[in-house]
Amino acid sequence: MDKVMENLLDILLNQYQTLILLIVRVTGLFIISPIFSRINIPETYKIGFSVLLSFILLNTVEGPSTPLTDLLLIIACIKELITGFIIGFIAYLFFSVFFIIGQIIDIQIGFGMVSVLDPQSNVQIPITGNFYQIIATLIFLVVNGHHLLIEALVSSYDYIPMGKFVFSSDMVRQIVFILGKLFILGFKISSPILVVIILADVLLGILAKTMPQMNVFIVGMPLKIMVGIFLIIVTLPGFFIALQHIFNNMHEEIFNFLKAIQKG
Repeated sequence: MDKVMENLLDILLNQYQTLILLIVRVTGLFIISPIFSRINIPETYKIGFSVLLSFILLNTVEGPSTPLTDLLLIIACIKELITGFIIGFIAYLFFSVFFIIGQIIDIQIGFGMVSVLDPQSNVQIPITGNFYQIIATLIFLVVNGHHLLIEALVSSYDYIPMGKFVFSSDMVRQIVFILGKLFILGFKISSPILVVIILADVLLGILAKTMPQMNVFIVGMPLKIMVGIFLIIVTLPGFFIALQHIFNNMHEEIFNFLKAIQKG
């Protein structure tokens, strides 16, 4: 026990700057990334896990070559926080695609004015988008997607050594590219439901012309909702396939972003 305490004390005395920078980058990831940033996870657990993960990485990551002054350490901490935050932010963007899908579908099937409060972000989100996000989160855990985030964090030191983060215009272009890709992806996933609902609207329009005495609005709204819910259930197998594509893209784009930062 005394030997363990001596080793721990030796680490704290000789590698405390490396440990601090590790904790800061891990914390940056935990601030916004899916799963790790959820508010229903106690803060003590997050802090404990970030410290534990930092201790595990301590002997695998190269720290500063020379001891840093207090000012340089603060600057390095800011850079590390930004680096970890960026990794989590890219993952967060890919999880936002489910809200895009939900918004597109909700407007078409008549749920446009219905929303639920997301306790994670404290904002109103589409009810269908919330449904898709819950499924995506469960699948993400089942396929060990959280391991991919930790892998990306560990690999980030190969691209961006401690305190070497440099802002570049490539980062902005990469974010714009990712946002465009996510919008297209959301539209593609929701397009089967979108097409059927539009066809239902056309059919209701034809009925309104051929049967003027029928109140199309009263008939159409429940019909579109039932058709929409039925289509959401029917297209779930395709959604599971799309999830694999989304998670693979998320992992790939995180590394593309790290490469963009590396180029400087």
